[in-house]
Formats: sequence, structure tokens, C-alpha cells
Amino acid sequence: MKLFLVLGALNGFLAVALGAFGAHGLESRLSEKMLSTWEKAVNYQMFHTMALLVTGLLLQRINAVSLTTAGWFFFIGVVLFSGSLYIYSVSGLKGFAMITPIGGVAFLIGWILLGYVVMKFV
Repeated sequence: MKLFLVLGALNGFLAVALGAFGAHGLESRLSEKMLSTWEKAVNYQMFHTMALLVTGLLLQRINAVSLTTAGWFFFIGVVLFSGSLYIYSVSGLKGFAMITPIGGVAFLIGWILLGYVVMKFV
């Protein structure tokens, strides 16, 4: 499905841009702890950018609902996990950090579904 390839490309772009922004634009404005949190958000976004791209490539050969569902869980995970950490880093509002584990669970579900598809169809 081209959608996951496009989402992967977009997320890759954003991960690089946000990583550069964190390293150069926020370096003097955030504490070391908050910069580390920002960096964690960037890393997880980039890891799951790769998962989105793999999902999109596999969907060209395997038409499985569970694979499409995995892609959506990866994308939702990026939005909730990385997005909440980005907002928490710059705002300090702990409520956003409480959303992060939901994104982490979405990542886990995506990986389980991707593993299932690989075991069943590849």
C-alpha cells in the first residue's frame, strides 16, 4: 500500500528535521533531561519509520488485513509516543508524558502483527 510508503517517507523527513531542530535549536533552551527525552522521541520515530516502509513494501506482495493493521499501529505509535514526548520536552507538562505508554503499546501491537504476517505468509 503506497500510503504506508508515503507515511514512512514523511516520518523519516520529520525525524531528521526534528532531530536537527533538537540538536541545534533547542540545545540552549532545554535541560539535559528534556533534550534526552526529545532525542528518544526522534529515535523511536526513525525506528518506526523503517517499520512503516517495510510494511508498505510487504503490502505490495501480501494483501493481509493484519499487515495493514500493523502499519496503522506503527503510525499511531509514532503520533502518540514520539508526539507526546516532543510536546512534553518543550512544555514540561507531565500529562503528555502519560500518553507515551499508549504509543508504546501501539508499537508492540504493530510488531506482533508484523511478526504474525511474516510467520504466516513469508
